[in-house]
Amino acid sequence: MEKIIKGVLDFKLNVYPKRKDLFGELADQGQSPEILFITCSDSRIDPNLVTGSHPGDLFICRNAGNIIPPHNNETGGMTASIEYAVAVLGVRHIIICGHTDCGAIKGALDIEALNGLPHVKEWLGHCRSAMEIVRERNEIPWNQGVDSCHLNEAIEENVLQQVQHLRTHPVVAAKLATGKIEIHGWVYDIKSGSIRCCRHNDNEFSDFHELYAELISSLSE
Repeated sequence: MEKIIKGVLDFKLNVYPKRKDLFGELADQGQSPEILFITCSDSRIDPNLVTGSHPGDLFICRNAGNIIPPHNNETGGMTASIEYAVAVLGVRHIIICGHTDCGAIKGALDIEALNGLPHVKEWLGHCRSAMEIVRERNEIPWNQGVDSCHLNEAIEENVLQQVQHLRTHPVVAAKLATGKIEIHGWVYDIKSGSIRCCRHNDNEFSDFHELYAELISSLSE
């Protein structure tokens, strides 16, 4: 806690004065982020650091496993946040960002081992389609857990499946149909700092520089 207290003091004394105009503008004008950034609760992931963004740039939602439950009529925090970000804030892009060494996906690989954590087990049930795809692809018997050697494959597949879950949300489906929103799937490599990406219709991932080559080229002009 000492580190946190020290950080708050430093923010108040050194960081805030340098960004005072920005914070004043945000306080007076409210928020208008262009990007909804959905990622894992893992403490090693810092969306603003990874993207070089600033306060007001990202509307951030975090949970274990960067999970998006498929839409239904039962209200949940993720459903409400997505609806607000798309319908009210008018975000133009949604990024679902998984990451290497994800503890949630490690748990989903052998979900029956989580009987002592009933809420975690139920939550990770939203990863089941991804785990079943990995199981089928590797011919793993239905009554066996998925071995940890398939972790990276499962992490990527989970992002792909969460992208599909996101498309079931009515506000998102409407904006996709009219071309007013784009969905991006990312997997961030903690050790190397690299990112692999996909778009909402993709079945596999590409290198960041390859997928966004056109945008990257325009930045250097």
